[in-house]
Amino acid sequence: MSDAHTELLFAYGTLQSENVQLATFGRKLDGDADALAQYRLEPLTIEDERVVAVSGKAQHTMARFTGRVSDVVPGMVFVLTPAELESADGYEVPAVKRVSVVLESGLRAWTYVDARSEVPGP
Repeated sequence: MSDAHTELLFAYGTLQSENVQLATFGRKLDGDADALAQYRLEPLTIEDERVVAVSGKAQHTMARFTGRVSDVVPGMVFVLTPAELESADGYEVPAVKRVSVVLESGLRAWTYVDARSEVPGP
């Protein structure tokens, strides 16, 4: 990556899929396993035909903050350019919002969560 500035993105759903990565970023991403504590996955029906065409499915998941230590969402951390992060924003649907979170590894990364949920501050 030639851009000196990078962003970390925690992905737990379809952004981990190679075909979604190729369609969204134009490349396959390499990442590291990590997890998001105090969140759980909930089903999300996708009505955006473009997103369904790229992902190949109309049923996705979204992370929702619970505050319960027992809830953990596993996923991958990817290094993106700012332009690629914007591409990820374009792929996601209005039911989710991008927020900054601290992962179990201690890394701070962006991720997408239920747009209706309260998210704890930094």
